[in-house]
Amino acid sequence: MENHSKTKPFTAQMLLAAVAAFCTYTCMFAYRKPFTAAGFDDISLLGVNYKVWLVIAQTIGYTLSKFYGIRFIAELTHRRRARLIVGCIIVAWLSLLFFAIIPPPYNILFFIINGFPLGMIYGLVFSYLEGRRVTEFLGAVLATSFIFAAGFTQSIGKYLMEAFQLNAWWMPFVTGAVFIVPTIVCVALLDKTPPPSPDDIAHRTERKPMNKSERRAFIQRFLPGLVLLITAYVLLTILRDYRSNFASNIWNELGQGKDASIFTKTELPASLVILVLMSTLVVVRNNIKALLINHYIVLFGFLLSLGATLLYSYGYLSPFAWMATLGVGLYMGYVPFNSILFDRLIASFQHVSNAGFLIYLADSFGYIGSDAVLIVKSFFPQQHSWTSYFINLVIILSLVGIALMIGSIIYFNRKYSIYNLSAVSINDKVEEKKREVNV
Repeated sequence: MENHSKTKPFTAQMLLAAVAAFCTYTCMFAYRKPFTAAGFDDISLLGVNYKVWLVIAQTIGYTLSKFYGIRFIAELTHRRRARLIVGCIIVAWLSLLFFAIIPPPYNILFFIINGFPLGMIYGLVFSYLEGRRVTEFLGAVLATSFIFAAGFTQSIGKYLMEAFQLNAWWMPFVTGAVFIVPTIVCVALLDKTPPPSPDDIAHRTERKPMNKSERRAFIQRFLPGLVLLITAYVLLTILRDYRSNFASNIWNELGQGKDASIFTKTELPASLVILVLMSTLVVVRNNIKALLINHYIVLFGFLLSLGATLLYSYGYLSPFAWMATLGVGLYMGYVPFNSILFDRLIASFQHVSNAGFLIYLADSFGYIGSDAVLIVKSFFPQQHSWTSYFINLVIILSLVGIALMIGSIIYFNRKYSIYNLSAVSINDKVEEKKREVNV
């Protein structure tokens, strides 16, 4: 009975790992997102709203972190992960203290510092979860955290400002102080996660650190497909970041900016849908089938985002219904890249590597795209409000994203057919050699 229990993919340890990962990443958002709940409407720099400068600065830090993480996360060993997570969060928290103390515009620098360590957290947390038969479930829970946590921590920040009369400069640091003890507890629980079992490795391919030549070989093997996927992910990152970072501006324009809970309310539908949808993929044992299903989920996410935005534009959806439905669509597209799609790609082609490398490769380009769009919006002003600019972005980028995902589906379908034929051919030759030896 004991041996049998060890082969079960769902165990109390895996459930604890899921909860610990969810809580750890939720706590991380307390050091990243609360400042976006403030408007900073009374201050600007070079004619641009100060909040825009802060978002750009933090995203620059995040982008630099993702490029550094391509190597760092790919080569990551499992020692000291917990200390690295806590250390990164403390650095990010202290940067918020200096942001409150140092006067503007010099305190913008501390949001670059804030973004860099926070950009490492996802890869560190996901390294505990990947390469398992239940990675879909674990990844879905982790993904739900960054859907839920963005709105939740914005609501906490808004509440602290209203309840304790905090100004926009101190609110981010105080919000972080609320979460520091829960962060340490959650990371300690996450560090109890056992490594993948032999059964996990047999089903999902072994995960190992990758050196420079191994990373280059992987990219060369799948280059056309990776270009299609990463470009689609860039578009999703642009839309997700714009919606998240400027939700307060959009809600103010839509007449619901005074409701502190609105940030959480609009994210709950997406959290629940994504948790259920992605968790069900754990029952799909065939890796290539699961990879293609992930593609179709992303494709449908683009379609849903486009449809909801067009319906809102023509007056068929209320502002709340539009933002909530749009959230479901965007996260249907965004989440597979951050949890499951790359994990199944590795398993489908049995290429010994790790998903963290691919996630950071995609993220590094995603945040460049996010910053580029924000810079164009801010420094080359057009006669568009935050909302109308966003509507145009969703329509254009969704159409491009649909085309990219169709192309990726075709590519990986053909790639696997060739790979499968070559594998069969090799097996046939091995069997033929065995028969010759026996004769």
